[in-house]
Amino acid sequence: MRKLLSLAVLLFVSAATCNVNAAELAGVTLPDTQQVGGKTLVLNGMGIRSKYMVKVYVGGLYLEQKSSDANSIVNSDGPKEILMHFLHGASKSQMTDAFNDGFSDNSPDAMKSMKSQIDQFLGGLDAVKSGDEMVVTYVPGTGSSLAINGQKKVTVTGSGFATVLFSVWLGPKPPNADLKKGMLGH
Repeated sequence: MRKLLSLAVLLFVSAATCNVNAAELAGVTLPDTQQVGGKTLVLNGMGIRSKYMVKVYVGGLYLEQKSSDANSIVNSDGPKEILMHFLHGASKSQMTDAFNDGFSDNSPDAMKSMKSQIDQFLGGLDAVKSGDEMVVTYVPGTGSSLAINGQKKVTVTGSGFATVLFSVWLGPKPPNADLKKGMLGH
């Protein structure tokens, strides 16, 4: 009996420990931390990107320190990452259109001044299906990289492009307000 009780306590503690190291939203679990550029980033917040009532993805924002100030996050030169776990598939064309909308809505001047960097980034996009993960990471001195399901697709150098890229989610006109609020920890 005593061994059974000890085993039950051990299983309970193990299960509780597993839940401490992850956050969940809409059935998607994201880790509390990510390793980026030799640093540990913490999950700042999670939100849902929806379009026409369809839940497209759960997005998580990772930073060195939690912050709810979108402008300081976008303009910081520290490592940062956005992890998108897709709940619904999207074609390459839909992905490209969504990013183009984000760039023009939040950084219209960059559409001309950074056209080659934007085109380079868009060239790395691919179709995604439910369950796929897309990760956008900025590392100072290296640039902004795009990976899909763990496969690195492209890296665009320069901190200026990172500012434009992260404004897609955290700028004045994000894909939807709930996504931005969630990523900012609200």
